[in-house]
Amino acid sequence: MAKLKVYVKNNQSEIKIPVGIRLLIRRCCQAVLTTEKFDKDAEVSVSFVSNNEIKNLNKIYRNKDSVTDVLSFPLTDDDGSVEINPETGAVLLGDVVISLETAVKQAKNYGHSLEREIGFLTVHSMLHLLGYDHETSPLDQQIMHEKEESVLEKLGISRDATFIVNGDNT
Repeated sequence: MAKLKVYVKNNQSEIKIPVGIRLLIRRCCQAVLTTEKFDKDAEVSVSFVSNNEIKNLNKIYRNKDSVTDVLSFPLTDDDGSVEINPETGAVLLGDVVISLETAVKQAKNYGHSLEREIGFLTVHSMLHLLGYDHETSPLDQQIMHEKEESVLEKLGISRDATFIVNGDNT
């Protein structure tokens, strides 16, 4: 089995990251790569940021002056070529940036746990890093949605079987 290195960084101070979130992110990243039969060593970076920071990144990179929940920055070129870490030989998949403030808000709005929301956002972004795009067509949107739910179900955090955390997630 290929090795996966996931770098998780907390670049915000508004919300405390709950225990177990880093492990959940790693499990989600690995599950996507396994499901997609990605058999090379890989590296991915996942960062938590504030709403202000993700709004700024969204404006710079997508020309959208609004807060969003997650951004994906794949390192794959348009021609399909990948960047390789010269020290490890691992494929550099890219960066995932999650607004923890927005994830908390969305978890409450959808009535599920913060873990389910962060798991979904991580899986969603990993699929983007592998080249999936839900904004190209309704069919692509459906394919991506089915892949997201399949991975989350395998992890035990599907929409129907999400686990609930005791206490307030904020």
